[in-house]
Amino acid sequence: MTRLSDLPIRDDLRGLTPYGAPQKHVRYALNVNENTHPIPEPVARDIVESLAHAVLTANRYPDREFTELRESLAGYLGHGLTSDHVWAANGSNEIIQQLLQAFGGPGRSVLGFPPSYSMHPIIAAGTGSRWIPAERDADYRISPETAVRAIEQHRPDLVFLCAPNNPTGTALPLETIAAAYDATDGIVFVDEAYAEFMPKDQPSALTLLPGRERLVVSRTMSKAFAFAGVRLGYLAADPAVADALRLVRLPYHLSALTQAAAVAALAHAPEMLAMVDDIAAQRDRMVAELPALGYRPWPSQANFVLFDGVADPRATFEALLARDILIRDVGIPNALRVTAGTAEETDFFLECLAALGPGGAQ
Repeated sequence: MTRLSDLPIRDDLRGLTPYGAPQKHVRYALNVNENTHPIPEPVARDIVESLAHAVLTANRYPDREFTELRESLAGYLGHGLTSDHVWAANGSNEIIQQLLQAFGGPGRSVLGFPPSYSMHPIIAAGTGSRWIPAERDADYRISPETAVRAIEQHRPDLVFLCAPNNPTGTALPLETIAAAYDATDGIVFVDEAYAEFMPKDQPSALTLLPGRERLVVSRTMSKAFAFAGVRLGYLAADPAVADALRLVRLPYHLSALTQAAAVAALAHAPEMLAMVDDIAAQRDRMVAELPALGYRPWPSQANFVLFDGVADPRATFEALLARDILIRDVGIPNALRVTAGTAEETDFFLECLAALGPGGAQ
C-alpha cells in the first residue's frame, strides 16, 4: 500500500500532520468549541425558505462578489463599515489561507504567539509561509512591549494575534494590537473568532481599523451564530485588502446556498445571538466551580475554559470519553480544554470530572 512518504510531496510538507481534532460520536461533544445550542426553529424555517429559493437558480453560478452577504455582514458589524470593507470565505480558515496566499508564501514569514489557534501554523505551512513562534508573557498574556520586541527581532511579513486567544481564552489589549501595527510594515491579522463572547464593555479590534490599512480583523459565524456546519468566515479591513484577496480566491468560491443561508441568519442576528449570554454563563460557572474539584481554570473571554492541575491529561481525556463526553487535549502540560455548552452539558461534565477525583484519572 502506498504511503504518503512514497509520493513526491513538497519537501516542506514532509513529516507534517493534518489538523487532528478527534471526531467521535458521543452524547456530549465539547471539544471543538461549537455552539451546542440549536438554531431557533423560526430562524431555521426562514433559512430553509431562503435555501429553497437559492436552489431554484442553482443551475447558474453564484454572485462572485456575494454582494448581498457583504452588505449584511457590514450591517451586522457596524463601526461605520461598508460592504467594501468586508470579505468572506468558507470558514475563517479559508480567510487565513487567502490572506497568506496574498501576503505570505515562499520567502515570507508569519509571526505568532503560541499556544494559539493550531491552524495558524498549519495554514502557513500549506502556503509555503515560514512560521515563527514567539513567547508570551506570564499567564498567556501579550503586552505591547512583548509584541514589539518579537516583531523587531524577527521582522515578519505578517503578525497573527488572537483576541480572545484560543485555546486559553485570554483577552488581548487593544494597546498590544496598536503597538504591533506600529512596529511593522506588514499585515497585522487579529483573529476574533470568539469576539461575541467577550464582555460587552470589551472593545473589538474593529475600533482600530480607521487609518490602519494593513490591519485585518476576522470573524466567523461558526461560534456565536451556531453555523459551524455552514462554513462562513469573514474579515473587515481596508477595501484594498479585499482587492488583494480577489487575486488569489477561486472563482465563485462561496456557493449560492452558503450565501443564502448566511444572509437569512444575519437577518435574525438578535435571535441567533440570544444564546450567547447563556453560553457565557456556563463558561463562568465552570470557572467558578472547577477550583472546588481541584483544578485551576484560566480566565476566559471565549466559549470554552482551559483548566490545569490535571495529573494525566490523556488518562483524564480517555476516562471522560468512556463516560460519553468528549473534551480537548490541546497539548499544554497538565491541562485540558472544555467547550461551554448548555446547562445540562455543564452539569454532566462537572459530575463526571468530580467522579474522577482531584487531578483526574491517573
